[in-house]
Amino acid sequence: MTRRSGSRQLQKIGEILERVLKKKGIAVPMKDVSLRELWDRTVGPMIAVQTRPERVWRGTLFVKVSTSVWMHQLQFLRDDILERLKNQWREETIERLHFSIGPVGPAAKSTDDFFHPTARLLKKRDKVMIEESLAEVRDPELQDILRRVMIKELSRRRYFEHHGKIP
Repeated sequence: MTRRSGSRQLQKIGEILERVLKKKGIAVPMKDVSLRELWDRTVGPMIAVQTRPERVWRGTLFVKVSTSVWMHQLQFLRDDILERLKNQWREETIERLHFSIGPVGPAAKSTDDFFHPTARLLKKRDKVMIEESLAEVRDPELQDILRRVMIKELSRRRYFEHHGKIP
């Protein structure tokens, strides 16, 4: 058996096991769910949906990002996010953020500030009005797009009416 060249520093068995399981495609629960919750609070619901913190290793927080566009945008916010994380995360020192594109999965929890439109919020008269408005549109693809836009906008209005907020 040949000796492996490179770092002779001992590694934690948990880190080795995590890498092996990840290579095999086996889902490994994050060491600390509080990191995900902290991340979601720090960056807000819009960014949290597009990102997922993976781990802190040697002072670097590794974060998966859904697309290159989001990754580019996060580069501009990096210093601000890092400063907020440093002030709140006490378990390990976070000195750097590393973004990479990858699957982000669902957010840890939904927040009330983030609006999720749903057709359930629509009243019967809203649904009738949408269908009457779309009756004149002949193109089925355009009709479908307009239906989704109208449902989203009317649902947003009903949501704000219900929660007493002004859109």
